[in-house]
Amino acid sequence: MTLRDGPRSKRGLILTAAIERFGEVGFEHTKWASIADEVGIGQTALYHYFESKAHCLLTIMRLELAQSLERFTTAIEGIDDPVEALSAAITSALEATPRDALQRRILQSHMDLLATPRQSEKEEAERQTSRALVNSIEEAWSLLIAKGMGAGAFADADARLMARLVLGLVVSVWRWYRPGGDMTLDQLNRHVRDATLRIVRA
Repeated sequence: MTLRDGPRSKRGLILTAAIERFGEVGFEHTKWASIADEVGIGQTALYHYFESKAHCLLTIMRLELAQSLERFTTAIEGIDDPVEALSAAITSALEATPRDALQRRILQSHMDLLATPRQSEKEEAERQTSRALVNSIEEAWSLLIAKGMGAGAFADADARLMARLVLGLVVSVWRWYRPGGDMTLDQLNRHVRDATLRIVRA
């Protein structure tokens, strides 16, 4: 629920149901009417909150990107050592509930949507905000890596490129990770952290 939602708002329930359906069976295979059924409202009532299934999807993506930036900022706060800060950022990025994992899978599976303008004003607003958040996330990771380079902890290179390589490694986990699978997130965290440090120190 957001600050603008009233106590009777169904927006949070719709988002939760959509994350579960989009994450488990895919956006394309989810019927918009099935979301209404799961929440217990009529299909027309969905349009009070989201004008389309794509608008709902883009909102989920924007929320996850905003949370990603917040997680990063919180994780590195007060940590001066760049190696420790990078490790903390990776750990925070790979901590997730099963619902978090679904939301992040949705984001990574549909990043291509952010490349093309939307005809709908509301969809376009979510797309533009999401693109700005992607840029802010890359900038934040770039600054951390540049700090490490300046301190001699990381190899001298293009900080933005290194940030994109690191982020690519971290977020790729959500394309294939499944709760209850062969590896836990704690195990993955160690592997990803070690691989990331090898990248920035090479």
